[in-house]
Amino acid sequence: MNYSHQHVDGSNIALPVGKVVCIGQNYQDHIAEMQSKTAPEALFFIKPSTALRPLAPAFTIPGGRGAVHNELEIAVLISQQLTNATSEQVTAAIWGYSLALDLTLREVQASLKQLGRPWEVAKGFDGACPVAGFVPAADVAHPQQLDFSLAVNGVERQHGNSANMIKGISQLISEMTQHFTLLPGDMVLTGTPAGVGPLQSGDQLQLQLADFFIVNTKVS
Repeated sequence: MNYSHQHVDGSNIALPVGKVVCIGQNYQDHIAEMQSKTAPEALFFIKPSTALRPLAPAFTIPGGRGAVHNELEIAVLISQQLTNATSEQVTAAIWGYSLALDLTLREVQASLKQLGRPWEVAKGFDGACPVAGFVPAADVAHPQQLDFSLAVNGVERQHGNSANMIKGISQLISEMTQHFTLLPGDMVLTGTPAGVGPLQSGDQLQLQLADFFIVNTKVS
């Protein structure tokens, strides 16, 4: 696996590579576009460490398994162990913020949902989480007001702001730690806004996180 956590300046971060804990259905516009059923409890799921890949200069998607959809999300890197954590403890344990793609085998996921089966294979396959470099938390004054976007072949496909999350970053991570202990080097994905859609080999992507960075990459 060719991945290590990177600072936005390209240097290595001295944290191990851990699991990725994700929340689904955290933006109302994405819930509407997917016509999803919702519940009062948060929808959490895990991608293994083997899903992690560098976002740039290119990443690969599986072939022959149906549509692979982009789901652009703010990623949060954890630097301290968190179990049953308060929001204050969560804030203190955040190393930094980035962007990641929660790649999803949409047809596989839909088929498994219809059968009432778990759908980890649609979300946790090798390379299912390309991620950019992280901006240190000390540099992000207002993490709950972060604008972010994805353009595919020059056309904007997703545009969100963390202010529109149903569960804010510290709240959702606190809730996660009631179920899963987060360890140093684990990563949290915070949900995707509307605009998910299929990626194709050769697509050119541009991802932007507020005024912090722009990443250009491609699907190989």
